Amino acid sequence: MTRLAVVVPVYQEAAGITPTLRALAAQRDADFAVWFVDNGSTDGSADTIRGFAQERGLTDWHIVDEPQKGTGAAADTGMRAAIAAGATLLARTDADCLPREDWTASVRRALTPRDEGGLGLRLVGGELMARRDEGVGWATRATLRGAVHVASAFGRIRPGNRGEGYLGPYLMAAGCNVGITAELYLAAGGFPRTAIEELHEDRALVNAVRRITRDYARRSDVVVYGSSRRVRAWGLRRTLLWYKDHAYKPDVVDIR
Repeated sequence: MTRLAVVVPVYQEAAGITPTLRALAAQRDADFAVWFVDNGSTDGSADTIRGFAQERGLTDWHIVDEPQKGTGAAADTGMRAAIAAGATLLARTDADCLPREDWTASVRRALTPRDEGGLGLRLVGGELMARRDEGVGWATRATLRGAVHVASAFGRIRPGNRGEGYLGPYLMAAGCNVGITAELYLAAGGFPRTAIEELHEDRALVNAVRRITRDYARRSDVVVYGSSRRVRAWGLRRTLLWYKDHAYKPDVVDIR
């Protein structure tokens, strides 16, 4: 089977990362490595991950350090570490997210060439739903899901995603639920090594990919349940403005 690696940026997640670790350990397709990138945590996040992996005998779970602040920098470090170790297919999620149990299988199927029984995509963006275990009501969860679809549609017409050189339409591929082949990741330059306040690194990567290939798509079978902790901290309106190119700028971004 083609080598698959999952990359997870981590910052101050010791208290909340265990559900994510359980979700990764419960994947039906277990033939993958995980690269956790500790982005300067001081709360023992790495020890929590290390203890879980040792208890479960997960020998292909790795922890690397990235002192440069930023989800873009951390994600890029993890992707390049995985490629250097031999990964040819890459997937990313975040430390507060719960990949559905068929997530790695779906990512692998999407990125595997057609002549090997896959879909032949080089980048896949998945479906993002709100977690159900954080005390957020169904109405808010439904609103968030609707907002994701509205943002996806708006992304196709917004001026910043249009222009000369693009080979296909804009695709919203959230950083917490994206898969890409190693060769395309390198060709596109990878995630910008930026802080989350500076740039939406997932959007930048997609736009770089659009200048190289048309072999990308959104897949509803690639599912991750994302955290709603920003909604609980900032409220729904401000959270949506944050994702709209940081129209809302909170004093504290890294909410734990």
